[in-house]
Amino acid sequence: MPPSRTPDTKLSHTAAMILQAVDAGFIYGFSIMEMTGLPSGTVYPAMRRLERDELIASQWERQSIADAALRPPRKYYKLTAAGRVTLESSRKRYPLLERLIPTEEARQT
Repeated sequence: MPPSRTPDTKLSHTAAMILQAVDAGFIYGFSIMEMTGLPSGTVYPAMRRLERDELIASQWERQSIADAALRPPRKYYKLTAAGRVTLESSRKRYPLLERLIPTEEARQT
């Protein structure tokens, strides 16, 4: 059973950056690493913890899609409802998050 998270749960800056990246549309591991500048040894364990804590959910893409693109399948991530609430709380704690990793809407303005 995952530990209970409340909206005021304080995430590390790394975890908050990953949630922000997922919210901004960087939805698979390598794109999250590129956007945040964090190494795989930091990103993947953090994403496993975020998934365990039910702040993100993942789903593997179909093999046929990966085969058509001539690459291995990707595991795609999305924020859960709890993840969205936690991210909002994290944005208050880390006000530069949205400037470091702007959401799609912010990039269009």
